[in-house]
Amino acid sequence: MTKTTAAPSINIGIGEKDRAAIAKGLSHLLADTYTLYLTTHNFHWNVTGPMFNTLHTMFMAQYTELWNAVDPIAERIRSLGHFAPGSYADFGKLASVPDVPGHPPKALEMVRILVKGHEAVARTARELFSQADKAGDEPTADLLTQRLTVHEQTAWMLRSLLEE
Repeated sequence: MTKTTAAPSINIGIGEKDRAAIAKGLSHLLADTYTLYLTTHNFHWNVTGPMFNTLHTMFMAQYTELWNAVDPIAERIRSLGHFAPGSYADFGKLASVPDVPGHPPKALEMVRILVKGHEAVARTARELFSQADKAGDEPTADLLTQRLTVHEQTAWMLRSLLEE
């Protein structure tokens, strides 16, 4: 009896080329999501002013949702047979959402930054959607649909705070 130690090849009905391309796109989505999570948590800690309680509570709900989103994205990458990025260096190279270093901005500027961040993550998800759909990758398409719904709705709610 021969003992094998190599993992079996992946045969889930999606070819390696498509799995690699989708995993790459999901890596960008993961980086964007994690960066936006960190920014939102930063703003939760550091918001001040007359809207403190409203924004502090809203930001907590938002960063919690983002934190809960990173694991399913990373696990989908792993399900496709690729390693998920997991360092700040990796995320810095992959993210389209900019980091917000230094002294936190005023409350309404925080809101503007988060609107842009959620819109950027929505664009990242949308760019990958057609590729997942073309490859017949329904689990990724479903994940992307869920993320698009959250980011578009959150951007709308944040934009509403900026209306006069």
